[in-house]
Amino acid sequence: MATSANRTAIRGAYVTFTDSPFSAGDSAAMHFEADGLIIIDDGVITFSGNYADGAHLVHGHPVTHYTDAVILPGFIDTHVHYPQLQIIGAYGAQLIDWLNTYTFVAEQQYANLDYAREVSDVFLDELTRAGTTTAAVYCTAHPNSVTGFFEAAQRRNMRMIAGKVLMDRNAPEALCDTAQSGFDDSLALINTWHGKGRLHYAITPRFAPTSTEAQLEAAGALWKARPDTYMQTHVSESLDEVAWVKSLFPDRQNYLDVYAHYGLIGPRAIFGHAIHLEPAEWDVMASSGSSISHCPTSNTFLGSGLFDFERAFQPKAPQQPVRTGLASDVGGGTSLSMLRCMGEAYKVGQLGGYSVSAAKAFYMATRGAARALYLEDRIGSIATGFDGDLVVLNRKSTPLLQFRDSYCNSIEEVLFVLMTLGDDRATQAVYIAGDLAYVAPADVD
Repeated sequence: MATSANRTAIRGAYVTFTDSPFSAGDSAAMHFEADGLIIIDDGVITFSGNYADGAHLVHGHPVTHYTDAVILPGFIDTHVHYPQLQIIGAYGAQLIDWLNTYTFVAEQQYANLDYAREVSDVFLDELTRAGTTTAAVYCTAHPNSVTGFFEAAQRRNMRMIAGKVLMDRNAPEALCDTAQSGFDDSLALINTWHGKGRLHYAITPRFAPTSTEAQLEAAGALWKARPDTYMQTHVSESLDEVAWVKSLFPDRQNYLDVYAHYGLIGPRAIFGHAIHLEPAEWDVMASSGSSISHCPTSNTFLGSGLFDFERAFQPKAPQQPVRTGLASDVGGGTSLSMLRCMGEAYKVGQLGGYSVSAAKAFYMATRGAARALYLEDRIGSIATGFDGDLVVLNRKSTPLLQFRDSYCNSIEEVLFVLMTLGDDRATQAVYIAGDLAYVAPADVD
């Protein structure tokens, strides 16, 4: 193996997934290396395996050794709103009231490029501190909100998906575009940012109620013209929302059919929530190759409902599973930490009679999320040829974790404890394309 000028070598226990634990079973899908070595050259993993098998490859080269830690692929957040960081944890509203009371007020500030840059920096710093290295991000209706975000992501060399929100009705005038201006602004942003470094653009109608038929038609036409981009939106988050869509689009069979009618389903279409889908909608979601973002903390915080894990991942034949990844959905969601999201997903599963094991939860935040984003050949795994995006979790980052960890008898138990008791404090280090992007501060007495 040739040594690159930009090499990172990391030793420690690591976990990655070679298959889905939902279909293959936990033990068959999860690979655990108790004493592992990961070598990253020029941002790409060139070796992963047992340290003894690869030690000769790093002879004479510095190796960072993490003890009392678990190394994983960098977490992937498949649905998050960076402009809503300032309203995270706002009290007392369900979805539609939340939008009108908090979201639309906060998002009006992002016409200002300097403000967008400032919040983008805070957001990406917090995301990195939580161990998340890739996210599918909603900006606002303002092109400056996208510019500020992509500038910040590019400086950090982060793999990010983002787009300008499209809204031309049922929102404050200051946040509304038109079908034509939304198309034009989005196309200009695509031409500027999509494929630049590790950046990807997502055509982003907020959700059907805030777009006219003309705007949805324009969004579909844009995606048809640029099928290399993504499409992200919301679907069936609350029952009131579903009823609203039926009243606005009476000719459509169901909520998902609104998007299908305008060509807004298919591979690289990412639908947030999907907790009140009809059986026919599930079938179309699966057969079209569309993806779902499961947002457990926002679904419980806003009282929206419970996600159907069994239908998404293990449906009865002849039904097919749907590509599904985990998401924070901040600011309706209450934490950027995917560990917190995993813990909440477990609770959602329990309430619905489905057991979400540690393997299933960590899969949804790594390889499963990468599949939902159609990036499973680049991120979400620790294997040769994958991007060197990693998170190092400290098993003993808090006194309680240290005490509880001393009683763990398996890696599965270690992971489950981390996802139920851990948060951003468990993030010991984060690597982005092989470069050390975050180190937890030393304890101060």
